[in-house]
Amino acid sequence: MKIYPIETGNIKLDGGAMFGVVPKSIWQRTNPADANNMIDLTMRCLLIEDGNRLMLIDTGIGNKQSEKFFGYFNLSGDFSLDSSLAKLGFHRDQITDVFLTHLHFDHCGGAIEWNKDKTGYLPAFKNAVYWSNKEHWQWATVPNPREKASFLKENILPIQESGQLQFVDLKGQNFISNSELNFGILSVDGHTEKQMIPHIQYKGKTIVFAADLLPTVGHLPLPYVMGYDTRPLLTMNEKSLFLNEAADKEFILFLEHDAHNELCTVKQTEKGVRLQNSYTFNEVFS
Repeated sequence: MKIYPIETGNIKLDGGAMFGVVPKSIWQRTNPADANNMIDLTMRCLLIEDGNRLMLIDTGIGNKQSEKFFGYFNLSGDFSLDSSLAKLGFHRDQITDVFLTHLHFDHCGGAIEWNKDKTGYLPAFKNAVYWSNKEHWQWATVPNPREKASFLKENILPIQESGQLQFVDLKGQNFISNSELNFGILSVDGHTEKQMIPHIQYKGKTIVFAADLLPTVGHLPLPYVMGYDTRPLLTMNEKSLFLNEAADKEFILFLEHDAHNELCTVKQTEKGVRLQNSYTFNEVFS
């Protein structure tokens, strides 16, 4: 097995929305804001080469939305999903599996693209199986008013229409070991219903793709919960359980949205679980 970080581009989001009730005077110490109160975030995905399978975890925001839509998020960066794959010698047509932690547009937008004449949509990975779960799929396709703007039908429905969609069976459990995908999956409900957090065994270590359970290093303190979360008190409980386990078992956390830190480890302190070290991917897995 080989694992590679895949940069798909950077965005900016409102810092207050990213940190909920935490005052700006505190959160800006780790996530400084610009004049418009926007903070830098990335949409970092993970590529797993495992035998004959090439699996991509999340896909970034994609490129099919309108200029007005993208203007809300200040897209930037000299890289894209395709250029990042090409740098490693891969092409999107080689992807066999696309695992979607959840279906918010910044995580799954790159899963679907325009057809040639822009009259409809096609899977961006024509040879891949797309993985979600039944509970989250139902949540996303019949969205609540709060999340409706994050669940864009053009990102979601074409996956099912293509016939390439499969569901992970979560078996009603918080954590499963999925032999077909060859990694463990933690399901959490605070951010959105049944977000899936992959736990991957790699070179004697456990890498956890933290997705929106832990967007950045700045979100380590338990009360630092995004305003986007549908159940913030549940997020705090899920973070507490997860971070304590991460500290005790020395997990390496892969940060999807942290523009400055690819990986980190955490430790127990008198104030709770806090940052131990942050690393680039190559520093740990050269």
